[in-house]
Amino acid sequence: MRIPLAERLRPKTLSEYVGQSHLVGENGALTQMIQSGNLPSLLFWGPPGTGKTTLATLIAKAHERPFYNLSAIHSGVKEVREVIEKAKQSGGLFTNKGPLLFIDEIHRFSKSQQDSLLGAVEKGYVTLIGATTENPSFEVINALLSRCQTFVLQPLAIDDLRTLLKRAIANDTELKKYAITLEEDEALLSLSGGDARKLLSLLELVVLSSPEKEVHITNELVLAQAQTNTVLFDKNGDLHYDIASAFIKSIRGSDPNAAVYWLARLIEGGEDVKFIARRLLISASEDIGNANPTALVMANTTFQSVQAIGLPEARIILSQCATYLACSPKSNNAYTAINQAIAKVKETGNLPVPLHLRNAPTQLMKELDYGKDYRYAHDYPGNFVLQEYLPEVLSKHTFYSPGGNPKEDQFNRFLHDRWKGHYDY
Repeated sequence: MRIPLAERLRPKTLSEYVGQSHLVGENGALTQMIQSGNLPSLLFWGPPGTGKTTLATLIAKAHERPFYNLSAIHSGVKEVREVIEKAKQSGGLFTNKGPLLFIDEIHRFSKSQQDSLLGAVEKGYVTLIGATTENPSFEVINALLSRCQTFVLQPLAIDDLRTLLKRAIANDTELKKYAITLEEDEALLSLSGGDARKLLSLLELVVLSSPEKEVHITNELVLAQAQTNTVLFDKNGDLHYDIASAFIKSIRGSDPNAAVYWLARLIEGGEDVKFIARRLLISASEDIGNANPTALVMANTTFQSVQAIGLPEARIILSQCATYLACSPKSNNAYTAINQAIAKVKETGNLPVPLHLRNAPTQLMKELDYGKDYRYAHDYPGNFVLQEYLPEVLSKHTFYSPGGNPKEDQFNRFLHDRWKGHYDY
């Protein structure tokens, strides 16, 4: 049986690990923990192909610790308890040589399955490392979440992906049987979406599909192979992220027909209804926002309903919400407003709060003019009075501009009537 290229190239030491420099780089958040050997229980949260499993394995090797590996897809409480019992007997409890228990896709564990881990983690029988592609805040029980430190893994950067491509072509025994010339890499990089496994799977597919031993990799060749071998290319189960992307983009593009088609693909592919409902929640705010505030209410009700009902009936609720969102007027102005504001915060740092806006619960604060000259809006006609609410250096800076739809037109008129001459409305 042929071992996939991504598996053949899996690094054997931390020095070979590519990407996630914010975690394992020279000043990475995990680096000192790894070097000291004092490792708490961890949760790795990130998209597929970003190195979660590899990182857990390398940490275990670096510490020479017993390593137990379970997949939440194939394991249950019985398997968890068996591993914990083995861990108890392996020695090293309460030391930096204690066993590591890695659980892949921990978000697929039920509440009772996650509960079965609590005692072992709390008592130090194992150090847990969980990997998840889903937000742990939603998918991991609070008791377990509070006992773990969560680290976010990012899609691999272009430079990291190029490093992997060069390493594969130069070092892999199977690929070295071919004379490979990487003439263009844009298609490989784009289709991978920051997913190392996807990148290497596509590279291997393109090379092994060549009838000749001399392979000139171009964007055209890569796209042709990816399109004609979609099922093979996505055999690792990552296709659902592409379908989810098509689903949300169809809603954003106001196409209810495409939205229900991609919704059907997600449902028939066995996708978790909560995964779908969460993306509807995000779309309701990011893509519709204040153009139709009811969309967020609808999406939130959908999220709650599908959890209570489950499939197959949940498909009806999801369809209702998806078509409603697709048929709603669109605005991403709230989304762009917070992105611009965060960028400005990063640029300008911790600007002081204007004195008149500060809270003054003590006499000393009052003497320091905290709250002085603040004008209470409800004391003025129309519950409005013109005063500055931003730090002085950001005065009159506009982050939110209402979109061109009936609801935000009302916002625009409201803001123009009050802030004319101050903000650009």
